[in-house]
Amino acid sequence: MAEPLMITPIGVVVGGRTEPTDDHWGEQAIIRLNADFPPEVIQGLEEFSHLVVVWHFHRASPADVALHARSPRNDPRWPPTGTFVHRNHRRPNQLAQSFPRLLKVDGLDLHVADLDAIDGTPIYDLAPYFSQMGPRGPIRQPDWPGEMLSDYWADPQE
Repeated sequence: MAEPLMITPIGVVVGGRTEPTDDHWGEQAIIRLNADFPPEVIQGLEEFSHLVVVWHFHRASPADVALHARSPRNDPRWPPTGTFVHRNHRRPNQLAQSFPRLLKVDGLDLHVADLDAIDGTPIYDLAPYFSQMGPRGPIRQPDWPGEMLSDYWADPQE
């Protein structure tokens, strides 16, 4: 097995939602990159509509990790599924990935919408979303994610 990876946040979420909840995301926020980075680290980023952002569930505890199957959101309507079938803080490294819209670049502040991380969330990596690197072929999934996430976003994309 590989050695543990020690990583340092590259920025933090500023603004937006202050408490994590399951649904109705869509607030605007800022990803504020570390002030010691030279501005060139994001040169050209404003040309992209979306980002890939890796962040940490910083309010979760290691005690929250659950390595077993359970129904999503503990709702018995949906079948028990394993830890790596859920997208939540109960994962071993408590990391998440989001695909927010990039609205504006202002210095090292990236103004975004649809980032489902809260104010104060450490950002560990980001990149522009390249459509050519997205999923290839038809997407397959069971019905329950669509049912569970029908209210995930607050408003239709503008």
